Amino acid sequence: MLEKSFLNLDDTIASISTAWGEAGIAIVRLSGPQALDIAEKAFRGIKPLKDTPPRYMRNGFLLDERGAPIDEVLGVWFRAPKSYTGEDVVEIHCHGGLLVASKCLELLIAHGARLAEPGEFTQRAFLNGRIDLTQAEAVLGVIRAKSDEALLSAARTLRGELSARVNGIYDSLLNISATLEANLDFPEEDIPYLSQDDLFQSLNAIALNLQDVIYRCKVGKALRDGIKVAIVGRPNVGKSSIFNALLEETRAIVTPIPGTTRDIIEGSIVHKGIPIIFMDTAGLRATDDLVETIGVSMAQKALREADLRLWIIDGSEQLTKEEIDMAMELKNHSHIVAINKADIPQVISLEDVKQILSESEIMVLSSYDKEAIGELKERIVKKLFKDSAINEGFNATARQIEALKSVLSCVENSISSLASGEPQDLVASNLLEARYHIDRLLGRNFDEDLIHLIFSQFCVGK
Repeated sequence: MLEKSFLNLDDTIASISTAWGEAGIAIVRLSGPQALDIAEKAFRGIKPLKDTPPRYMRNGFLLDERGAPIDEVLGVWFRAPKSYTGEDVVEIHCHGGLLVASKCLELLIAHGARLAEPGEFTQRAFLNGRIDLTQAEAVLGVIRAKSDEALLSAARTLRGELSARVNGIYDSLLNISATLEANLDFPEEDIPYLSQDDLFQSLNAIALNLQDVIYRCKVGKALRDGIKVAIVGRPNVGKSSIFNALLEETRAIVTPIPGTTRDIIEGSIVHKGIPIIFMDTAGLRATDDLVETIGVSMAQKALREADLRLWIIDGSEQLTKEEIDMAMELKNHSHIVAINKADIPQVISLEDVKQILSESEIMVLSSYDKEAIGELKERIVKKLFKDSAINEGFNATARQIEALKSVLSCVENSISSLASGEPQDLVASNLLEARYHIDRLLGRNFDEDLIHLIFSQFCVGK
């Protein structure tokens, strides 16, 4: 459970909102019912802050406990509800020294403010109805964005575009539920009746809408968190060479000795705005070497858990039985096949591999060919994302995606119930559960543990 103070909106909270360290400016923020009164005790300008129009900067001095000026500062205030938190907010902009910013915060606390908890300013914005829970989580997406595309995705969610799509789905579900329940409760009344065909059409449209939203959320999550690509294959096929080429740096040791790579080595790049985490794994083979066996086990785990598997084959040697067995396993996972060592005479052709993996995407390359490596990066992105999707993703968390999947499951259950000829009250029950999951997603229905988990990831001051 949350500490009582974390949900106490009667407190006035304070924190340094800028990064800790020496800088040109530091911003100390207050939020709450006493924000102006507390700030006035530490700030002295030609006029009091409360006599200054909201959003106008006022020059003044920061005063210590004895009333002595210790820094020349700027003060500005924002009147509720038109502020970040939805409460009265005051910002004091002081010089960015470690001591002066800390002293400013100490003075505000001494005058009656409480030190803010991590994420408490954004949490208050949520609790005061300024933003919903998806928008609050998008604040972290903006802060942690590693590319322009990730930043734009987070900004879309922060602006409320994801919320608008989900609220539209909620309204559609509510309209269907209202008509269904009215038909069930008042069959003799002259109420518009939903036919089986109308229900099918409406629910299928909602399901398609949900599938699109979920896909866009997965794209946004990938933009923020990255995708994991496991580089797999038997020993000495050039996995580490491909790994180094993809990273454009030497991270993995390359030798002609089979079993050189034993642990998983990770390296990341950003391509088309998507962080890609490559995992160079131990060669997959049966071995009596204890350490190598552990490495093989880790490689198999990476193969199962990765978003994409990059299967490396040595084009200068015949396929082994182990490789053919691996091909059968890869059929059940998203993968790309790379026939390596194209710079030396080839024994294996594209046609040979297509006989085993007819549906697979296959390319021939050499780790020394920069153009081919560039094409491989393109194929990795295109394998997982539609061309336009990268510019249309919603910054989303695993929690949000799971909630949307639960909504979709309820809608699909409703469609199945209709197809099976089950009573419409069962359909209405499924749609009620779907709306419950949307309420959880947007934060209209939440528990304190969930709120604590989300906002504890924020820094103090945000």
